[in-house]
Amino acid sequence: MAHIHLEDGSFTLVWVVVWWACALLLIGISLYLVRSAQKPDNRRITIAAFCTAAAFAIFQISIPVFGGVHINLTPLIGILTGPAIGSLVVLIINILSAAIGHGGWSMIGANTLVNIAEVAVAYATWRILKPCIPGLFPRAGIATIAGLLCGNIAMILIIVISGVQGVNQGTAQILAGLSLLAAVNMGVAVIEAFVTGMIVTYIGKVRPDLLRGERP
Repeated sequence: MAHIHLEDGSFTLVWVVVWWACALLLIGISLYLVRSAQKPDNRRITIAAFCTAAAFAIFQISIPVFGGVHINLTPLIGILTGPAIGSLVVLIINILSAAIGHGGWSMIGANTLVNIAEVAVAYATWRILKPCIPGLFPRAGIATIAGLLCGNIAMILIIVISGVQGVNQGTAQILAGLSLLAAVNMGVAVIEAFVTGMIVTYIGKVRPDLLRGERP
């Protein structure tokens, strides 16, 4: 959902480096957690590969609203793979997207941070709500909304903090425009929440082992 669709040169070099450094720090932590696991979860790595392919494909489908919005399945990635592997998945997706012109190369660091926020918050919400909301569909839907909301907040903060070169607007005007974009994104997030809920429910019926044994 949230993605910084800006060309290279939109951020100053300083902020490009800052966001890349933050993203690489989180990626480094994720790699450490994956490598330090007592036993590699090959099943989860396999599902991560499928998530990468599916999310990259659907990421390129633009809904012609407010200049183009899209579904990216980052909350689903978080639910199925967890935040560590999910962080690596969204990094790969952002690199592949930049390679075909979907966002500048210098935006990969910032966009990876945005998507990691979506993955981590969706996963945390999914796990925290388990005792009080055992149903897969509503819990996946709420986790999706929570993840995408945090992703939009992260997107707004990164752009406002960095500033956009060549834009003759004040911070208030930029914030107002971004808030409107986030509102549109959250409207589409409702659709993504429904889709994610349906997918998770189906997986719970046919392959509950991918959800740690949870069934509808």
